[in-house]
Amino acid sequence: MQQPDQRRVRTSRAKQAQVRKRTATKARPKPIKKAGKTKSSQRTRSSTRKLVSRKPLSGTIFYLASGHGGPDPGAIGRFGRFLLPEDEYAYDVTIRLSQILKQQGATVYMMVQDPNDGIRNDAVLKLDQDEVAYPNQRIPLNQTARLRQTTTAVNRLYARHKGAYQRFITIHVDSRSRGQTIDVFFYHHERSAVGKRLAEHIHRRFRTNYRRYQPGRPYLGSVSTRSSLYVVRNSHPPTVFIELGNIQNRQDQRRFLPASNRQALASWLAQGILDDYR
Repeated sequence: MQQPDQRRVRTSRAKQAQVRKRTATKARPKPIKKAGKTKSSQRTRSSTRKLVSRKPLSGTIFYLASGHGGPDPGAIGRFGRFLLPEDEYAYDVTIRLSQILKQQGATVYMMVQDPNDGIRNDAVLKLDQDEVAYPNQRIPLNQTARLRQTTTAVNRLYARHKGAYQRFITIHVDSRSRGQTIDVFFYHHERSAVGKRLAEHIHRRFRTNYRRYQPGRPYLGSVSTRSSLYVVRNSHPPTVFIELGNIQNRQDQRRFLPASNRQALASWLAQGILDDYR
């Protein structure tokens, strides 16, 4: 009688163990899978990064040309025993403007380049003749050949970047009688409404900044047409020709002798450009 009872007990215990095993297996929580990056979330994050990193002038193209260069220094002013060459001061303001525009996301072509001179903080900028034209061409002494060289290069680049926001800005320093104080002037082609608008935006910024920083000094600069200027007449992108002042006049010399003033000129030009693009 004991044998059957023992078998039943062993069988019952085995069944209970199987039940416990199945119950434990069902109750054990499944491991949680880490959420992977879906294509949709990756695209969203990528778009967000692009929006965050996009700069105000992203996608814009600027051609910047400082007046003269190479064998032609342009106008020469005098400050005591020192000579003040137009091309050196125009170049310094232009390269400062180039730096600001690049920081804002623009693509900038310097149509006149000096391999040795970057931004300089001296009051008197040394005259040299080693400037080259974009991309790396010798600058001719003949004025018409030099201007043709610049406009040809600009027009080729303009065709390459067709469809983009493109502007051409050329910067000079005027030369008039020693006693004549002038302000910053902006010229555009008579048939270029876009060039006129850019000139007006920059001019407006100069008026505003003069009121803010020099409230006791009237600003007499203006915007006008000057279609006869070679680069204004022959350049394909909208063009603004800028005269920074009279290099012969002691009052105007204060506008570009201090490096801080040259930086201010570049900053004000950039502000007007940003206004135009917005």
